[in-house]
Amino acid sequence: MIETLTVALAERSYPIHVGTNLLRDVAGLLPAPRPARAVVVTNPTIAKLHLDALQAGLSAGGMRHDAVVIPDGEAHKDSATLYELHTRLIELAAERSTLMIALGGGVVGDLAGFAAATYQRGMPLVQIPTTLLAQVDSSVGGKTAVNHPLGKNMIGAFHQPVAVIIDTATLATLPSREYAAGIAEVVKYGAIRSASLFAWLETAIDSLLARDARAVVHAVVESCRIKADIVAADEREMGQRAVLNFGHTFGHAIEAGTGYGAWLHGEAVAAGMVLAARLSVRVSGLPASECDRLRALLERAGLPTQAPPLGAERYLQLMARDKKVEGGTLRLVLLPALGHAVIRGDIPQEVLHALLAA
Repeated sequence: MIETLTVALAERSYPIHVGTNLLRDVAGLLPAPRPARAVVVTNPTIAKLHLDALQAGLSAGGMRHDAVVIPDGEAHKDSATLYELHTRLIELAAERSTLMIALGGGVVGDLAGFAAATYQRGMPLVQIPTTLLAQVDSSVGGKTAVNHPLGKNMIGAFHQPVAVIIDTATLATLPSREYAAGIAEVVKYGAIRSASLFAWLETAIDSLLARDARAVVHAVVESCRIKADIVAADEREMGQRAVLNFGHTFGHAIEAGTGYGAWLHGEAVAAGMVLAARLSVRVSGLPASECDRLRALLERAGLPTQAPPLGAERYLQLMARDKKVEGGTLRLVLLPALGHAVIRGDIPQEVLHALLAA
């Protein structure tokens, strides 16, 4: 069974297909007219596990294709790797009509997506995410980027895919730590938009951790449904799409401050959500009991809930470079209640400093 959602963006609308063992039938899931040629971008780990199945699916659909393998890890999501990817595309004589397929986690998706956005001023992109975090978050919405030593995802572009194909069977090979990091983003969706999803997670977290097929599909579909609705309403994050960044401003500071790769993105977001919830208790009326529920759920998922002691001044320095800064004012996503998020740009500096110092 395949469940299909739609990201409604007028002429740039695209489907999200969610199912099991989809790679060998991938050509049939591509939108028409189907390009004659594709370039698959992946990393060494994913290539060993899933590239053969994807290539078999492309061949069965009569699509010529090449594969480009880029280094694995957040530390390689940089301009140097992007340059090498552009070089390979030129060497392969890829054309503007060539389909770029990103097979992997968020790093592959962001890099391949940015390359697709910029090579010959834009080529079509299909996201095939193989990590839980990428399946529920980074593969949907068109954000592409590379990191800069001074900030995460500071150089990038919006480039919507023509399709997202989510094969939940790929999660069977995902290391437990990376799988748990993906759960952080599922928790985020419940916290910002769906109290019912959050409550379901509290009852189903053990099944989700055990990778029960029904629980996994439900978590992926509901997360994608929420993100698709938000993206459709605010594609370029001019307003309410920013609620998707709950915990991320703190989380990005953790990633940059500890050196990219020391903390997985989902781990940093988990600790960042707890900081944001604690701040919400102080300034947005979030009941302390709901902050405790959030922290307890993240802990049950095996995620860190204590941010590293970088020092308040270092946190504030890193957060000042965040993309959510407007007119010199840092905007933060806070919770008046679980299932409801607001964007605030009026947090007193002394309150923020005290939170970070603690």
